[in-house]
Amino acid sequence: MGTFTKSFGANGGYVAGDKTLIEKLRVLNAGSTFGETPSPPVLVQISSALKIISGDLAPGQGQERLERLAFNSRYLRLGLKRLGFIVYGHDDSPIIPIMLYHPAKIPAFSHEMLKRKIAVVVVGYPATPLISSRARFCVSAAHTKDDLDRLLAACDQAGEVLQLKFSSGIAGGQEPLPVGLTNVEEMEHREAIAKGELPSLKPPRWKLEDVIRRGVQDVKVPLI
Repeated sequence: MGTFTKSFGANGGYVAGDKTLIEKLRVLNAGSTFGETPSPPVLVQISSALKIISGDLAPGQGQERLERLAFNSRYLRLGLKRLGFIVYGHDDSPIIPIMLYHPAKIPAFSHEMLKRKIAVVVVGYPATPLISSRARFCVSAAHTKDDLDRLLAACDQAGEVLQLKFSSGIAGGQEPLPVGLTNVEEMEHREAIAKGELPSLKPPRWKLEDVIRRGVQDVKVPLI
């Protein structure tokens, strides 16, 4: 199941499954039975987006956009982690929520970002549990690295003002391991940290300039 709104620039959604499942949904699902059919412009938009992704329309452009989107998602996510924020979701997801937790920090974070000329989506109860308030960044392939660096700078400042840097380092963003370790040595190093034989992970509180300087090369490897 997925949506056509964020990724395809249209509206509606889809469900993929075997023939039996789809036929049952068509007969029993109230949204299908009583809902209106999508308008022709929306269907053309969805079809065009799929053709761009597959390369049937504007060859090469779909692949380029997917690669740009993957870079943007990983770059922003890793940067936020290294600044000390707790970030939810999959590493490659372009929907990037950072946790605010306290309900009063929802409008406060929004106001702090608006002061820096950035509008953000904030989410709280009842869309989330009461103490799981968050801000949600939606990255697209149209964003440039300069856009993301400007967002990281604004988040860094707002995070300091509102005390939002809760990360312990376990969820990612910690400093790199010593240079020159082989894969086996790296695994042994991590196991020793987990067993308490080596000092525990330090909370990530990278300087903004270091986040920007290291970001491009580090998003090319699995995020930690």
